[in-house]
Parts: sequence; structure tokens; C-alpha cells
Amino acid sequence: MIVGRVFRDRHDAGRDLARHLARYANVPDVVVLGLPRGGVPVAYEVAAALHVPLDVFVVRKLGFPGHEELAVGAIASGGGVILDQDLSAGLTKAQLDAVIRREFAELDRRESIYRRARPALSVKGKVVILVDDGLATGATMHAAVRSVRSLGAKRIVVAVPVSSQQAVDSLRLEADDVIATQTPAAFYAVGAFYDDFRQTSDEEVEALLSSTFPKAS
Repeated sequence: MIVGRVFRDRHDAGRDLARHLARYANVPDVVVLGLPRGGVPVAYEVAAALHVPLDVFVVRKLGFPGHEELAVGAIASGGGVILDQDLSAGLTKAQLDAVIRREFAELDRRESIYRRARPALSVKGKVVILVDDGLATGATMHAAVRSVRSLGAKRIVVAVPVSSQQAVDSLRLEADDVIATQTPAAFYAVGAFYDDFRQTSDEEVEALLSSTFPKAS
């Protein structure tokens, strides 16, 4: 049994999330970054409601070789890397380096698909709102926060429609603010809080980024 609001889809969740971020509306130095793919439709609605620029911030899980569903860490745009020290200790340096190289290659490929010829939005000196469709462990969001911090962001706000309390608590140690509209005690999976949780396509991500206003600059 799900206790709490169940969103129709990611766009519905984004509109709800935007109401909790109203203080950032029309602020010149605020930008919204969506984590693909599922975080981009949420971020699109947030950026549209706040009238601030939107961009994508790619994060990739680092899978244990042979057991890729097991995450030993994550990487993010701008070179951010976070590792699970216990799991990554089970790999040699050569194995870990190979995984990181492969995932950075995929990260670069996805960024080129999503942006086409558009340059990445600068975050230096900005208030950055990092948006995803939900957080379970928060590992990928940790990588995003660290990377955005290294790129010179003035303030980092993590914003999601739903999250485990554990993820919120851990991210509060790194981000300047964490906004989760729901932190249910019984948290099983992000998708349980959506009626429609179908996979977001690369084409949808690219289309949303192409149609945003104000434009990323």
C-alpha cells in the first residue's frame, strides 16, 4: 500500500515540485538541471514554472564488471566521480579505470544526442537546482552534486518529487538544500509513486531541451 500522493506522470510531478520552489521564480542566477532521462520531464516543468533556464546534467552508474546492475559508483558531467569504497575495493585499478572510461564515453555520447549543437549551460556562480524523478539510494545525485560544486556553482539545491529518507539525509551533508515533496516511511521504489512511469526516451529528452524557455545560455 502506497501512503502519499501518486503522480499521474513525471510532468504532473514536476508541476507539483515547482510549487515548493516558488522562491526561485524569475531569479536571474538560477538554473535547473535535469538528470536524464527520467528527471528531464520533471525538470522541464520546474524550469517552465519558475521561468528559468533548463539544461541536462548526465550521470552514469558504474556497474561492477559481470554484474552491471550492482553499482560501484557513479560519474557525472564535468568529471565528478563517486565510489562505493567497499564495492570498488573488489576491483583492480585497471578494471575500475576501464569501467570509468567506458561510462565517460557513453556520457559524452548522450550529451551530444541531448544537446545537439547547443553548448552546456554554465553553472559558475549560479544557484543550481538539480532535479530527478525520485531518489532511492541517492548515489547518482551525490555524483551530480559533487560535479556541479567543482564547476563553481554558488548554491546547490536538490529537488525531487519523492525520496527515501536515507537519501535525503545523506544529500543534506553535501547539497545546500534538499527538497523532497514526499519522504514516505515505506519506500520501495520510485516508480511506485507514479501511475505512468514508462521509460523516458532520448528523443523526448532532446525535444524538451529544444523547446525550453528561457533558453540555456
